[in-house]
Amino acid sequence: MRVIGLMSGTSYDAVDAAACDLEVLAGDGVLHLTPLGMVSEPYPEGLRRALAAALPPSATTLAEVCRLDTHIGQAFGRLAARADQELCDGQAELIASHGQTVYHWAADGRVHGTLQLGEPAWIAEATGRPVVSGFRPRDVAAGGQGAPLVSLIDLMLLRGRPGVPAALNIGGISNVTVVPHSGDPVAFDTGPGNALIDAAVRELSGGRLAYDEDGALAAAGQVHPALLERLLAEPYYRLPAPRTTGKELFHEGYLRSRLTGFGPLRPQDLVATLTRLTARTVADALRPLGATEVFASGGGVRNPTLTGMLRAELGGAAALRTSEELGLPAAAKEAYAFAVLGYLTLHGLPGNAPACTGAAGPRVLGSITPGSRPLRLPAEPATVPRSLSVRAPVPR
Repeated sequence: MRVIGLMSGTSYDAVDAAACDLEVLAGDGVLHLTPLGMVSEPYPEGLRRALAAALPPSATTLAEVCRLDTHIGQAFGRLAARADQELCDGQAELIASHGQTVYHWAADGRVHGTLQLGEPAWIAEATGRPVVSGFRPRDVAAGGQGAPLVSLIDLMLLRGRPGVPAALNIGGISNVTVVPHSGDPVAFDTGPGNALIDAAVRELSGGRLAYDEDGALAAAGQVHPALLERLLAEPYYRLPAPRTTGKELFHEGYLRSRLTGFGPLRPQDLVATLTRLTARTVADALRPLGATEVFASGGGVRNPTLTGMLRAELGGAAALRTSEELGLPAAAKEAYAFAVLGYLTLHGLPGNAPACTGAAGPRVLGSITPGSRPLRLPAEPATVPRSLSVRAPVPR
């Protein structure tokens, strides 16, 4: 089956579309993924500004939520149609859309609700293909955190590797999945990935810059020990797994409150300190779990200062690699992951890993919006796939 996965993460800077062929061969229990490529488009500037203005801790209105739901759905639909033509030769059979997370209602160690915008009807209209969307709420309704949902794909990729392998995604928020020698796997959000770094860069540059390109600011600065100590005192880092968070906690106002009393700091020192915070909290999360290799993906992988700090924090205990070594490009891994989750949903198969999210059990995730033709669900595979094999990309 030819599937397109759509994703926009907590940095809300662009929409990514990754296309792949997926099939389960009779009797082998393996889902085979052949990457077909990725396309990406930034949100239109007006939409990005409107989205930023509506996100916590800002107030918004139902009218604005409706407008965002429509405009995000249209942006996803345009990119899905482009991906179908450019990557799939017009032969895509399914679109899987994560949507744009705008609120993750976490309190008292539980997630009570989660909201992703991007109305799937617009995607179905733009492409004529069925759309699977709304992946997270079912896991939440079953008592789970609704995240990280990519942990199931991580488990399918990492099972059978030597040592204690781990997957790390550094987006606006960082999350990890760890497969121990024995016992259940573990997955959770470690804390801010790029969220606080990006917030500082936007504020320091008066909005001219959206992020620390190539980690240049952090590389030119020095870590402020007292500020780092204050930031590390955040109670979230001591919550037990599974735990999830978002920009509801780690936002510009949070950063301003933590800077109170420190006086003026050199911009590069502030960015260096926040970069070290991300590296430290990721390493602190992985160390007790005994990770021996870490496969990183997400936008943070493009920041060499951050990855250098993370290597230093991990020391010799764990080798830092990228998801390319598992066959999935670091920039496209999450979009491919949701393509897999969409495939599982259409085939009536669970898409969550209860040990990782805390859900009461396996659940088929999401809702299906029919395309331009009558919806016909495929038969459930005779063998439920437990592992994921990534084949060499198809040359174009």
